[in-house]
Amino acid sequence: MPFQTIEDLDHQITRIDTGMMWDELAACYLIRGADQYAIIDTGTNRTVPVILGLLEERGIPRSQVRYVIPTHVHLDHAGGVGGLMQALPEATLLIHPRGARHMIDPSRLKAGVLAVYGEKTFAEVYEDIIPVPGERVRTLDDGAEILLGDRRLLFLDTPGHARHHFCIYDAASNGIFTGDTFGLCYPSLMTENGPFIFPTTTPVQFDPEPLKQSIHRLLALEPERMYLTHYGLVENPQPLGERLLAMVDGFVALAERVEKQVEPDQLESALASAMKDFLFRKLREHGCSLDDDRLMALLGMDIRLNGQGLRVWLQQRQAA
Repeated sequence: MPFQTIEDLDHQITRIDTGMMWDELAACYLIRGADQYAIIDTGTNRTVPVILGLLEERGIPRSQVRYVIPTHVHLDHAGGVGGLMQALPEATLLIHPRGARHMIDPSRLKAGVLAVYGEKTFAEVYEDIIPVPGERVRTLDDGAEILLGDRRLLFLDTPGHARHHFCIYDAASNGIFTGDTFGLCYPSLMTENGPFIFPTTTPVQFDPEPLKQSIHRLLALEPERMYLTHYGLVENPQPLGERLLAMVDGFVALAERVEKQVEPDQLESALASAMKDFLFRKLREHGCSLDDDRLMALLGMDIRLNGQGLRVWLQQRQAA
């Protein structure tokens, strides 16, 4: 099927491609409950016109968007929050308690991204990060529930990828909006053996044991489907979750092995190289026929970020 920027799923859920860097990299979701709407994850500030265009095209008044809900404050998930909140006058921002201050004052988020990518790339990818007035922000603790019209949403604290991460269980679809907790699963890596799923260890808060506990917690709800930011709807999540848990253990074993083999100043590059070999081998075992150049174009950024995250985790573990 040709790529679609907007895809209507069942259960009054619409998947929106955020347009970040390339197609099918990151998604956000519009969900409806009676006459109210919520947006889960937002992409970057460059995604805001796409979301607003969808509302206009479908005749949805902006005042009917009740909530904007980033799963966590990494900018591929929350970079568009401030711009959306400016455009949606009746919306409340629902956020993990650890993430609220970064949405009210995003200066530290912006400084961190600028330090890594520089001003040119920041402007090209993220455009800007707009602060949200504190009075429009509501934090939700673990187990909190809200009603979106007639639709019940349950918020679950799910650390492991980030300490400011929650997932959202939607009873209407028996599905979970997983942010990054349930890993990455790009459609282009699908084979006759099904989706290819793997963890994201992006710096700086990866922690394998809490991540595995969070994955177990999601699976214990016995959902029928997961809505991933990276990327899209996946069904029959139980076997995917088992594979994901095994991949977390594989990443940890990889990191510990590489740490013993190289000097500290070589650690990050060695981790990235080992990560590439590991993922490419797993993909071949999964039946993926894409050549190495194409795989590197798809996964090069994740390989680099995962290597950085594993290095930070190893160093934090040593310091503890």
